[in-house]
Amino acid sequence: MSLPEKSFPVSWDQFHRDARALAWRIANPEREWRGIVCITRGGLVPAAIVARELNIRLIETVCVASYHDYSSQGDMHTIKEVSEDLRTSGGEDILIVDDLTDTGKTASLVRSMLPKAHFATVYAKPKGRPMVDTFITEVSQDTWIFFPWDMGFTYQEPITKGPEG
Repeated sequence: MSLPEKSFPVSWDQFHRDARALAWRIANPEREWRGIVCITRGGLVPAAIVARELNIRLIETVCVASYHDYSSQGDMHTIKEVSEDLRTSGGEDILIVDDLTDTGKTASLVRSMLPKAHFATVYAKPKGRPMVDTFITEVSQDTWIFFPWDMGFTYQEPITKGPEG
């Protein structure tokens, strides 16, 4: 995979801080969430952090695949839907958590399952931003976010040498 022109590498420490900031932004002493629905796989890590911070014990997954080769988005494929009991009342008092909303395609699909749920992502791009209720950081549409679970340790050329090195 060649490196994109714009990239945003995120360390484990930064992601943890951002996921906690998401929980802080969602926290409301007058609101009790019935549970979290996390979008796999990217939503698993922030959902665990948000669940801890907000003391939510019920965590469900919805499994949607759209990035089949880690570089471009393909057809949407629902592998596992949200359980029926969480879809009652349109998902009212349910929190949907994901790492990123990019084009909004995945968010739109999950929103159709839970139209009254509160949708929260750590990062948002302009095309996907209208689909979410709460997010922490917006990045440009042409920026590729490198999440800590996707990275290994390698040498990085200085910026002044350009993308070719």
